[in-house]
Amino acid sequence: MHSSTNSAPFTQQFYRLPHLKQRLGVSGSSIWSWVKKGTFPKPIKLSENCTAWNASDIDAWVQSRITSSESEK
Repeated sequence: MHSSTNSAPFTQQFYRLPHLKQRLGVSGSSIWSWVKKGTFPKPIKLSENCTAWNASDIDAWVQSRITSSESEK
């Protein structure tokens, strides 16, 4: 019998391209262009046909854009 605890191990989350496009409001080609320029986190190859981005990397990138925008005011 397994006991239920609140200390479940952290599970890494990933975002696929359709989610990023919707969340950021940009096209897939924009995202890939940013990756190529080195201004956006690189994706992770989860399998031969599955590419995704580490959610914490994306969250940090979004926060950096907000911070950068606020400092320009």
